[in-house]
Amino acid sequence: MSPASTLRTGATIAATLYAGVLLILGLYPSEFRYLFAYIPAAVGYGVLVFDKWAWHWPLIHRMSGRAWVNGTWRAVLIPSQESHIPAGGNRGPIAAYMTIEQTYWSLHATLRTAESTSRSSNATIAAPENSGTAEIGFLYDNTPRVENQHRSPRHDGACRLSVTGLIPKSANGHYFTGRFTAGDVDLTLISRSTEFGTFAEAHAADRENTEN
Repeated sequence: MSPASTLRTGATIAATLYAGVLLILGLYPSEFRYLFAYIPAAVGYGVLVFDKWAWHWPLIHRMSGRAWVNGTWRAVLIPSQESHIPAGGNRGPIAAYMTIEQTYWSLHATLRTAESTSRSSNATIAAPENSGTAEIGFLYDNTPRVENQHRSPRHDGACRLSVTGLIPKSANGHYFTGRFTAGDVDLTLISRSTEFGTFAEAHAADRENTEN
């Protein structure tokens, strides 16, 4: 369980147990004199609401100052000329879709191409104080489709992206892999949904949005 999940779960359990004890003792929130006794429980549930939703609500978002990058992004990967790409490999540009699942305290990215899927670990987002630019960094594990593993084995890598503004619609950066490949990556937001489970699903939604 990630630290963010542990925090949310702990706050929810503590708030629920605390409220349950008050009810067992007969201290009902409907009675004004007992209402303030429920403040700790409200704070516990507030932690959950803030982490998952409230931090990017318009007014709160300005105060939290964290870029909202949750959603599905169209990605174009451009390998460098020095990359050690095996014969038959894709020398780019490579079409891909990146899904970013974000709460205030957690971040997870999944990159899908027609041939493989990469899932992040140790993903972070940070911005220098009083800066309009945020940096997203993560390590990832890549698992190719079985039919491609003879020329594209499983590997790990790292990616760093830069975004500007609190609600960015584009991003750019670079990546490195354990196969001695590297390159640039450009992203464009296509949807706030993170429900696309395959490259084909994201591509179909992207094409539908483009045609409309």
